[in-house]
Formats: sequence, C-alpha cells, structure tokens
Amino acid sequence: MSLFRCPVCGAPLTREAAAYRCPARHSFDIAREGYTYLLPPNQKHSAAPGDDKGMAAARREFLSKGYYAPLLNTLCSRVLALTGEAPAILDAGCGEGYYTSGICQALLAAGRSPRMAGTDISKSILRYAARREKAAEFAVASSYHLPLADGCLDLLLDCFSPLALEEFRRVLRPGGHFLYVVPGPEHLWQLKEVLYDHPYPNEEQETPYEGFAYREIAAVEDTVALTSQADIHALFQMTPYYWKTPRAGAERLAALETLSCRISFRVHIFQKL
Repeated sequence: MSLFRCPVCGAPLTREAAAYRCPARHSFDIAREGYTYLLPPNQKHSAAPGDDKGMAAARREFLSKGYYAPLLNTLCSRVLALTGEAPAILDAGCGEGYYTSGICQALLAAGRSPRMAGTDISKSILRYAARREKAAEFAVASSYHLPLADGCLDLLLDCFSPLALEEFRRVLRPGGHFLYVVPGPEHLWQLKEVLYDHPYPNEEQETPYEGFAYREIAAVEDTVALTSQADIHALFQMTPYYWKTPRAGAERLAALETLSCRISFRVHIFQKL
C-alpha cells in the first residue's frame, strides 16, 4: 500500500505497474521516470508551478557533487536516531531528491525498512528525484494539500521549502518528528559578498509552533571550494539570488573560476505533541 491518498476522494492508493488507483477507481498514471501527479487543477496557480527546468538542472548538478554532504550527513544521523525499524517518512518539497535518496539509503544500509515518499509542486524537478531513488515514491503535490492520511507519518522533512504547519501537524502521528532546515546566518556569505555591495547575514530565529515541542537545533557549518565557473554558476542559479541580483554583481560572479564559500544550516527538530 502506498503512503499516498487519492486527492479526489481521500481513499488509500495502491501502486500498480503503470498507475496508482483507489477503491473508487480514480487512477493516476505513473510517468516513465517513476513519479505520479496528485495535484488537482484547483491547486495549480500557474501552468508550470515550482522551480523551472534551469533551476532543477542546476540543483541536480550542484548537489550531486556532494557540496552539501555535511547537511545530508547530519540529517541522516538525526533520522536514524529518531525513527524505528519501519518508519514512514515524507520529504515535503523534496526537489531533485538529493536528501530523500540519501536518507532512504542510510536507513536501508542500517537494516531498516522505510516507507519513504517525496512531494514537490514542480514536475520538472520531480523527474530527477524519481530517477535518482527507486526505493521511494514521488508525487507532484502541494505541501498545503498533502495527499496523505491523518497521522500516518513518523517523520517529516522540510528542507528550504514552504512551511505548511497545519498540514504537517495533520499528517504526523503524535510523537512524530518534524525536521525544518533553514539557512544559517552566514550561509553562502562569500557568494553574497561578490553579488552585493552590502550583504547582510540571514536572520536567526527560534520560533515555537503550536502543537510541536522543540527538541534540538543542530548547526551545520563548513566551507566548500568551488573549482569551476560551472559549479559557481550552478550554485548561483539554484538560489533566490539568481532572480534578484543586480547585473554588476552577476557579472562579477561570472568572472570567477574558483570560490571558497561558507555553507551554514540550522536543522530545527520538533516533536508533535
């Protein structure tokens, strides 16, 4: 049985060879890459919601080279510590599936039997996720209308994606964990120094959320050495700065062949009450 529920009637979905189907015979085709489409038309706010093809490709190329491995390693260690033998886990806003796959493989390597799923509103980027990890299931869906049953998850990961707290509370079981990843104060500081005349650090907050108890804030700090303009541009293109940087800053960055850059993350770990 799939973790996913029918977005039409809410009944459980069964994964068959070429489609997901519910008892009411609502059917959702599985694309050749392995994902399905569970985003109803009334939840689409554009013809192609989410990250575009260029940003999707940039994220795939950059993350596949292991630059953010320190964050992945931290997530894997926390997930292993917080879950049991057969956890049900969702990566909400999973993007190209780098963290979804890494966590899934870490659990399998530890002898666990995870039920792992990823959702993203961008069909372009979800294709990469479904190709990357065959042991998980993936669906185009909105984090604000997750196609999952109430209380079905042991753990939910949100890595730089929209914070849909009401839905996250709904799908997590009591005692389940929510991992929320945000940039640290000096994340990509050297990149920002090139792009902007007066960069400023990211704001660091510890915000309590109704229905959750804080358990930990794990800090991840490291420096990555980008050794090609292609990698520098891929990093730039996968960030929001790509869309709001003055031309002069983008030109300064394009002139660089190497860049030593700080990476900084905060993993806020909550437990559902």
